Amino acid sequence: MSTAITNGHGSADLGYHGGQQWQTENFVDDFSVTTNMYGPPTRAMEAAKKALAHIVHYPEREQTIARKGLSRFLFNEENQYNRILLGNGASELIDLLIRRASPGSFKTGPWDVQYKEYERSVAVHGRHHRLNNQSKEPANLICIVNPCNPTGDFKGADELSTWLCENIQDRGTVLVDESMQPWVGPHFREDSLLSRKDFIDTMLRDRGVHVYVIHSWTKIWCCPGLRIGSIVAPNETIANDCQQLQVPWSVNVMASAFLIEAVKDDDYMTRTWNNTEKYRNSQIVRLQEALQDVPESARWKFYGESFNSSIWIDMQDVATADLACELAEKAGTPVRPGKHGYERPSYVRVAVREPTSFDHLMTAWRPLLEKVKSS
Repeated sequence: MSTAITNGHGSADLGYHGGQQWQTENFVDDFSVTTNMYGPPTRAMEAAKKALAHIVHYPEREQTIARKGLSRFLFNEENQYNRILLGNGASELIDLLIRRASPGSFKTGPWDVQYKEYERSVAVHGRHHRLNNQSKEPANLICIVNPCNPTGDFKGADELSTWLCENIQDRGTVLVDESMQPWVGPHFREDSLLSRKDFIDTMLRDRGVHVYVIHSWTKIWCCPGLRIGSIVAPNETIANDCQQLQVPWSVNVMASAFLIEAVKDDDYMTRTWNNTEKYRNSQIVRLQEALQDVPESARWKFYGESFNSSIWIDMQDVATADLACELAEKAGTPVRPGKHGYERPSYVRVAVREPTSFDHLMTAWRPLLEKVKSS
C-alpha cells in the first residue's frame, strides 16, 4: 500500500521543529529539544570561541583532523576517516543522500512515528511513492531513525540488520540515523550498525545496496546553533562520490574546532551516561506519583528506552496536551507538542533535564495535574 505525503507547507507540518522558544525573557530551560542536559562540553566550547579569531581564513576543506578524531570516537580507530563526510548539521547530508538515491519507493522505520526531516526532504525532491512502514513490500529507499526520535524505540544492530535485509530492494539506499545512539551507554559502539562492517560490505557486494549511517552531533554535544553532522559511507569511493555533490565549505572553523575537542571528552560522556537514565526515570516517577489517583483511562503513558534523552508521553487527551504545552511555554520551560509534524495531538515530548530545571516544569504543570486529577 502506498500513500502520498504533503510537503513542508502542508497539513502534515513537516517543517516544524522544537527549540524555537528560547529567546523569551523568562526562559529557564528547553524541554522541547533532545539535546544533552549538560550543555556543550567545556573544552569544545572554548575551542570554538578561540577559533572565532580564524574567521579571516577559509576552513580546512577536507576536514582531515576533525574526521580522524570522529573516526576514533565512532570506531576506536583512526583509519575509517576516509568513509566520513562532515556537513552543516545532519540536515544538509540527509538532503544530499536523498538527492543521490535512485528514484523509487521509500519507507520509514517500523515505529509509530519518527523524526520528520527525512520525509520533508523526500517530499521536496518529489518522492511521493511512500510505502506503509508496516508493509512487507521492500522499498528503494529506507530512512530509519534508530534510536527513534521521538518515540524512544530501539533496535540493536543484529535486529536492525535483519529488518533492513527484509525491507530494502536490491540496488537500493539505506539511511540509518544514529544521532541518539551515543546515549545507549559505554557500549554504544557495539550496538551501532557501524560495528557490522561485514553486513554493510555484503549488502553492497551482493545486492548493490548502499548503507549510510548518519549522525547529528548537535544532540549529544548540545550544539544545534553550531550545526555539525556526519555520514559514514559504505567505503571511501562512495564517500568521495558524495562529496562531489556537497556544497564546499559547509563546516566552518568554529564547528571544526568544537568537534575536534568534543570527541576527546570522555569525562563528559561518562557524566552523561551516569545521569541521563537516572534523571529520566526520576521525571517519570514524579509525574506518575502526581497522577497516581487518576483513573487508568486518563493516566499518562510513557514511552521509550530508559537511556533516551527525552520522554514520549501520551497524555490521553488532546486538550490536556495543548494545555501542557501552553503552561510550559508561559513558564519558560517549553516542551515539544506531538501534534505538529508528528500528528500525535495527545502526545508531548519532554527532554531529560537536571532535577532543578524539572522542578520548574513541575511547578508550571501544577494546574494541569490538578485538572487531570479532578476530571
